[in-house]
Amino acid sequence: MKTEEQIYLTLLRHIKQRVTQGQQRAIYSANEEMLHMYWDIGNMLTKSQKANGWGKKTLERLSVDMKNEFPKIKGFSVRNMQCMIQFYEEYNKELTLSKRSLPEITQSSIAQLNKYTEKDEYPITQSTIAQLPTYNFHLPVIHLSWTHNIVLIQKVKDIRARYWYMIQCIKSNWKVDYLKEVIDLDYYNKHGALANNFEEVLPSGEAHEVSSMLKDPYIFDMLTFTEEYNERDIEIGLVKHVEKFLIEMGAGFGFMGRQYHIEVSGDDYYIDLLMYNSFMHRYMVVELKNTEFKPEYIGKLNFYCSAVDDLLCRKGDNRTIGLLLCKTKDKVKAEYALRDVVKPIGISDYELGQALPNDFRGSLPTIEEIESEFE
Repeated sequence: MKTEEQIYLTLLRHIKQRVTQGQQRAIYSANEEMLHMYWDIGNMLTKSQKANGWGKKTLERLSVDMKNEFPKIKGFSVRNMQCMIQFYEEYNKELTLSKRSLPEITQSSIAQLNKYTEKDEYPITQSTIAQLPTYNFHLPVIHLSWTHNIVLIQKVKDIRARYWYMIQCIKSNWKVDYLKEVIDLDYYNKHGALANNFEEVLPSGEAHEVSSMLKDPYIFDMLTFTEEYNERDIEIGLVKHVEKFLIEMGAGFGFMGRQYHIEVSGDDYYIDLLMYNSFMHRYMVVELKNTEFKPEYIGKLNFYCSAVDDLLCRKGDNRTIGLLLCKTKDKVKAEYALRDVVKPIGISDYELGQALPNDFRGSLPTIEEIESEFE
């Protein structure tokens, strides 16, 4: 029987959730309307320029007049109006392509994407997939911000790669700076380099889900070390930067602990990093190695996955997956090592931030000196 206080707190939580949901929907609606407006302006500018042959001076005049007419509205700089033209021309051109040549978003794939978004945050519906201007184009343009769209138009010319980056932005809530970084690192072509046995040991739907949530390589650019460091240094660094670490790991991951203790037959074992994914409802055991991949690493990770399945999993949890992070790997060796392993395991490379030169590191202030300055 709930107490009066518990009933009130439940009511308060539900009301707060509804207010937050309303705020998020208002933001999304405003973004969608802005994109439509920029599309229409890009259309008008393109057609007028082709018909009358004007140049940059006309845009400069328009910029001044629009700022005078709508002083509180930003977005009418010469550069942004050039982006509106580019936005219209890019997708107007793509609309002429065969629909069958583009990745299609169906009702089932919308449901799949919704599993990866924050609960009640920017839900993907059929209306939000409707595209510019005839509502039948299959790239989820409207679901991204203006800045995301412009970055993708200017930096990603392959339409399939652009689609992939768009979906990753939606699934994992990638910020613009992060999107620029992963494009520069060519994540699209590196995706799929993850060595794994998911197809062999998991049902096909689960195998695709797990594979799409993991990547290769992982970029831990929040960590910088000199030449001398070990796995423990990396573990400690990731825990110190846990928020950035979780963003790099992807949507839905929660951090359960470092050097997580388990006991098997009276012996103590310590898992480097233990995580739980609330979307997939499964634990993930992460083992870090400051070396290239060695086949013997798989046996230990397989053992940990079995132990977590028995000791930690509860009703409703799916099978634990293992992720081995190495400095480098030979994919042939990795595939051989995974061939007859029964636990779902992936093997990925990781990259750290560039180490600072020793002479520069020595010139940096210590934490104590920084705190002293603040005091």
